[in-house]
Amino acid sequence: MRRPLPSSLCCASVDVSEVLVCGVDEVGRGPLAGPVVAAAVILDPRKPIDGLADSKKLSEKRREQLYELICGRALAFAVGRAEVAEIDEINILQASLVAMQRAVTALKRSPQLALVDGNRLPKLSCPARAIVGGDAIEPCISAASIVAKVLRDREMVELDRRYPGYGLARHKGYPTKVHLEALSELGVSEIHRRSFGPVRRMIG
Repeated sequence: MRRPLPSSLCCASVDVSEVLVCGVDEVGRGPLAGPVVAAAVILDPRKPIDGLADSKKLSEKRREQLYELICGRALAFAVGRAEVAEIDEINILQASLVAMQRAVTALKRSPQLALVDGNRLPKLSCPARAIVGGDAIEPCISAASIVAKVLRDREMVELDRRYPGYGLARHKGYPTKVHLEALSELGVSEIHRRSFGPVRRMIG
C-alpha cells in the first residue's frame, strides 16, 4: 500500500526578506509512469541551509541529506500531486500546475509570495512570480525541487515492488531504453500514462 506523501508577491520593489516566501517546484513531467509531484517550501532565514541547488544536479545521497535538513529547518513545507488519471484527463502541464496549487494550499503557514520554477503559474491565493531556471538560483525553489524529487523517487521505488519488471526503481518512470523494452514485453500497467506517445502507441 502506498504511503501518503507528507504534506512561493513579487515585484522589483518588494523586499522579500520581509515577507513569507515559498518556493514551488514539481518533479515528474517527463516520465511515462507515476504521478507528478510538487512541493512548496518556506525556508527559515534564521536557519540557512548550505548546498541548496537544482535537485537534478545533486547526487541521490546529497539530495537525501538536504531533504532531512529542509524538513528539520524549514518554517513549513508541503507536497501536492496529480495522479496518472488526472494527467491523462487534463494533460501533464495542467496536472503539474494543479499539483503545485495543492502543495501551496497544503502549507500550514500562508505565504505572502510564491516563487515558482518555470514560465507558468498555478492559480494561487497569494501573489506569485514564475522564474525560469529558478531551482538553480532561488534557494526556496531549490528546496522545493529537492523535497519533490526525493519523495517521488521514493514512491517510484515502492511502485517498482508492486509492478516488477519495468525497472521503475532505476529510471523512475522516464522513457529509457530499458523501460520501453519492458513496456513492449509486459504491456501497459495501470500506473502508465496512456496520453503519452510511447504508451499510447503500445496500446494502439
